[in-house]
Amino acid sequence: MKLWLPLLLCIFVIAAAPVNEPPAWKAGAASAKITPEQPMWMAGYAGRTKPSEGVELDLFAKAFVLTDQAGGRFALITMDLIGVPRNLRLAVAERVKKEHGIEPANLAINASHTHSGPELRTSKIYGADDLALREKEAAEYTAKLENTLVSLVGEALKKSVPAHLDHSTARCGVSMNRRTPDGKGGWNNFPNPQGPVDQTVPVLRASTAEGKDIAIIFGYSCHCTVLGHQKFSGDYAGYAQQEIEKAHPDAVAMFANGCSGDQNPYPRKTMELAQTHGKSLATSVQAALETNMQRLKGRIRAAYREIPLAYDKLPTKEQLQEEQKSNNKYLVGHGTRILQRMADEGSLSTTYPYPVQVLRLGNELTWVTLGGEVVVDYSLRLKQDLKDPIVWISGYTNDVMAYIPSLRIWQEGGYEGGGAMIYGSHPTRWSDKTEEHIIGTVMELRNAVE
Repeated sequence: MKLWLPLLLCIFVIAAAPVNEPPAWKAGAASAKITPEQPMWMAGYAGRTKPSEGVELDLFAKAFVLTDQAGGRFALITMDLIGVPRNLRLAVAERVKKEHGIEPANLAINASHTHSGPELRTSKIYGADDLALREKEAAEYTAKLENTLVSLVGEALKKSVPAHLDHSTARCGVSMNRRTPDGKGGWNNFPNPQGPVDQTVPVLRASTAEGKDIAIIFGYSCHCTVLGHQKFSGDYAGYAQQEIEKAHPDAVAMFANGCSGDQNPYPRKTMELAQTHGKSLATSVQAALETNMQRLKGRIRAAYREIPLAYDKLPTKEQLQEEQKSNNKYLVGHGTRILQRMADEGSLSTTYPYPVQVLRLGNELTWVTLGGEVVVDYSLRLKQDLKDPIVWISGYTNDVMAYIPSLRIWQEGGYEGGGAMIYGSHPTRWSDKTEEHIIGTVMELRNAVE
């Protein structure tokens, strides 16, 4: 026995030694600056009265393309912008399929939701004398953006090399629920330390066989609203990406916003706080990178569906005319826009085409992307309902049309529950069946990509 013991120990050490696995994927990433070249009206705050006045931090669009060993592909695009207009998603998806062979179901476009970027939409602006100019600027910017996004996917595809894909998580305390009871049955936009949050920071790292970084993709559920001034900036998420790329100069750092509809960064209002929060988030990402990350292997499967998300009871013409008599200029603007829609379209649609997407990477990671400003209840619920080892939930993806309340928030009301609809061109708030329709669709799509 004494003679055999050293040999057994030697065999054990050899068997336990790390094995250099061959990469299970191919991956590539690319980045492009998308800061407007001239002053433009900014998106995110209805109270703004003038165009931008300079650049605090450049805005970027970035693309990541992942290919499995069977040739299946997934492309992620992230942008330091307020949202993803539906027409932009449709146009980019069509061209990416035609030019790069990636199916629309396998493309996700996520916006950081910075409130310090340019206008993309061409919705009517209340009392703006320069409305035609603003719409022209937004249309020109969006057309150029479309070309940039399609090109970025192609560039990331060309840069693709054999790669490992690893996942881990950390936590970051920047966010807080922003719905606080006002004591009168309503809700204030004010920090609520008792409100629900999801402070998880999911992280994906793509790297070469030699360990060289390709991309570091991370998420967080928090509005990009530290800043509110007149300079372009990616806000805290932009600073987080900047910090990560400083620490990992070979990597493209990509931020995918989560279920942030009722989540704000606190404290806020200054550039210094945006930088501090960005560094905090970047530190959390670095912490995740230093764990024993889980290596992902297997096939890419994806499913995508636009569901007819129902509105609540539609307003009548008479009700909209009453809105026009309000002392609230935003309510007046809403009534005017919806009446114009009625005149142009003949009648109002009872539903909106809402995007739901489920991505599977191997047998471990299920990534759900949802359109709109989804409240945090969706993330918390889906992480319970989905039984996969890793669940990642992103909002602000493929279309950002409005706030998406849970049933709880729909019943409570307030800004996220339906009050914010007066700032857009939706006729009324969503139906009380919204949460079940979305969650049910996620579960159906998850079963379809087993």
